[in-house]
Amino acid sequence: MKRTVLITGASAGIGAALARTYAAEGWDLILTARREGPLVTLAEALSAAHGVVATVLPQDLSDPAAPERLIVAVTARGLTVDGLVNNAGFSRVTGFLDTDLAAHRAMIQVMLTGPVELSRLLLPGMVERRFGRVLNVASLAGQMPATGGDTLYGPIKSFLIKASQGLYLETLGTGVHVTVLNPGYTLTEFHDVNGSRDQVSSAYPAWMWMDADRVARIGYDACEANRPSVTPGVMNNLMAGLARFLPDGLALRMVANHARRLDRL
Repeated sequence: MKRTVLITGASAGIGAALARTYAAEGWDLILTARREGPLVTLAEALSAAHGVVATVLPQDLSDPAAPERLIVAVTARGLTVDGLVNNAGFSRVTGFLDTDLAAHRAMIQVMLTGPVELSRLLLPGMVERRFGRVLNVASLAGQMPATGGDTLYGPIKSFLIKASQGLYLETLGTGVHVTVLNPGYTLTEFHDVNGSRDQVSSAYPAWMWMDADRVARIGYDACEANRPSVTPGVMNNLMAGLARFLPDGLALRMVANHARRLDRL
C-alpha cells in the first residue's frame, strides 16, 4: 500500500536527505518549505528516480496560520498524510539581546509551535487508521548544557525531545510510531545560513561531522523500528551521556570556555 509523508524544511539539508530516504523506500512525498524552487527541483528528481508522487506545497512556517493552511491544502488535493517529519528549523548565533523579538518569535513558531500544531492536526487520523509515523528532528544540542549566543536553540530542541517522548508513550499500541532524531554536527547548509560555518569547521575535527544522508537513514530506520529516540554517531552518544552526569556548574563553565575559544577563531 502506498504511503505519503509530509516533510517540513525539505528544501535542503537533513530535510532534503529525509525526502531522498523516504522516496527510496517508496513513500510518496509532500514537501514544504519557504523556497519553492529547490522543492520543485527535488520533487522532480525524486519522482524521476523512484517513481513516487512528490507534491510541492510551499509555506512559511513562521506564519502562525501556516500549519492549518498547509493541512487545508493537503486535504484539498485529496491526500492522506501517513507520515510527518517535523524538520524545519534555523538558529540565531548573534545573542539573545542582539536578536530582535520578531526573529525570536519566528524561531519559536517554526521549531516549537509548528511541530506541536502539525502533530495535533495529523495524529488523530493516523491513530484512527492504525498506522502513522512521526519523526521529529531535534538536535544533540537539546541533550547538552545550555549555550549563550544561540540561546533559544537548545531549549527548543529539549522541548521537542520531551514532547516526542510523551507522544511515543501516548501512541504505543496504536500503530503509530513517534521518534525524535538528535543529530550532532551534520554537513548541510545550516551553518552557512546562521553564519557559523568558519567557526565550527575550525573548532571541530572532520571525524565529528556526519553526512546528511546517513543521518536521515538512521532517523528513518529508528522510526520504522518505533524507537523513541536516536542520536546518530558514537561520539555524539558519548557526549550526550556525559552531559547527563555533569554538575550544572561544571557543565556551564565548560560551555563558556568553549564559547570564548570560538570567539577567538
